[in-house]
Amino acid sequence: MLNILAISGSLRAASTNSALVAALAHNTPPGCRVTVYDGLGRLPIFNPDDEGERTPLEASALIDAVTQADGVVVSCPEYAHGVPGGLKNGLDWLVSRDAAVAKPAMLVHASPRSLFARAALVEIMRTMSFALCDDVLEIALLGKKPPEVESILAEPANRQAMHDALNAFAEFIRSP
Repeated sequence: MLNILAISGSLRAASTNSALVAALAHNTPPGCRVTVYDGLGRLPIFNPDDEGERTPLEASALIDAVTQADGVVVSCPEYAHGVPGGLKNGLDWLVSRDAAVAKPAMLVHASPRSLFARAALVEIMRTMSFALCDDVLEIALLGKKPPEVESILAEPANRQAMHDALNAFAEFIRSP
């Protein structure tokens, strides 16, 4: 069983990125389990002085979750042409650890407009030595209200797209 950790880079209660990762967790192919990480908003601001024995519990929980996962899926909104601070902060807690090194990762997107954040996130994650999967899932949810989001994510074509993307990611994880 592959254990995949899904992270939404948004802290909004009605986040389309969070809805997308939650939908992924409900559309897993056989042999995969997706767990949604929901602790970004509880992480303290990264400070290198707080690493090692002083690592805060919430940061340790994130580090452990990434370490134990077979792969990581990230869905990220774009704020002011960049990666939201909460997600960047979470990634900063992983920088000096081995958790990200060669860890398979896939990006999924809820907006076709988040091109600057996508490029920045790819740069950050490659610099951290994540092994990025070329397959990307995009389901356009930008500007939709929660009932619309739920309806779009329930469409058979989108459910199949999520299933196929996770299958492709599972193959990527299993490849040498």
